[in-house]
Amino acid sequence: MISALNRLVGLVEEDLGAELDLGATARSLGTTEYHLRRMFSSLAGMPLSEYVRRRRMTVAAGDVVRGAGDLLDIAVRYGYGSTEAFGRAFRAVHGAGPGEVRRDGGPLRTQPQLRFRLTVEGSTPMDTRIADRPAFRLVGHAARVPLIHEGVNPHIHRHIAALPAEEHQRLKDLGDTEPAGLLQVTDGVEPDAPEGSELTYLHGVAVTGQTPVPDDLDAIEVPAGKWAVFHASGPFPDTLQATWAATATAWFPSNPWRLRPGPSIVTILDRAGDFSTATTELWLPVEPA
Repeated sequence: MISALNRLVGLVEEDLGAELDLGATARSLGTTEYHLRRMFSSLAGMPLSEYVRRRRMTVAAGDVVRGAGDLLDIAVRYGYGSTEAFGRAFRAVHGAGPGEVRRDGGPLRTQPQLRFRLTVEGSTPMDTRIADRPAFRLVGHAARVPLIHEGVNPHIHRHIAALPAEEHQRLKDLGDTEPAGLLQVTDGVEPDAPEGSELTYLHGVAVTGQTPVPDDLDAIEVPAGKWAVFHASGPFPDTLQATWAATATAWFPSNPWRLRPGPSIVTILDRAGDFSTATTELWLPVEPA
């Protein structure tokens, strides 16, 4: 995976003005576009599209300052059809328009070319198993919320807090298959997973396809497939979020599996009364790489 990401970065650099066919690129690297985007954003801390924009504007700034053509020539060179579109992208990265930068020599904000490396640090091995599950349903109460990478998501917290106590017990009684217990489900996450993008969050349980679902509950159909299940204990939600990050930085680069489209599921196996600590399982849909 690390070599595939570095090859992707190299292809971006070969022609910063071209539109990269990421689907074809992923196939040539022996992976999928979905997995490539998810791993890039997890490890780089930004979507691939944002990285490409920053690199284009970094190199374009050199042409602007040197006077390597008029602004329309430079705009077209980097894939923009007008000086207006180029100017908006340029200002978003540098904080000033190309005309100002050509006159004043700055300000300039540089995006260095990325290089991905796998670092062995001797950390605690990840407690993981592969589960092969038939098709099932996730049922409960769903809401559209923005993605927040660190800390408690207040939108999710409000969604759960609005449910009456008896509803949690009702859901627990309905669940009849793995993953067991009350579940935190995220679905519809964009492959690049940018901060603030919308996703579907469902507070619910897993049921078999034969289980009747009450009309007042939302449902997500989950096809049969394999899952990587990561077990973790510690401060909540910090340990869970660290585990999530480690799947990208350590587990996927070291194992012959890749992400496939589907919901991500967290089940709370045990927790402190104040929820300061918890034992969790993170379920991610995977397929052989």
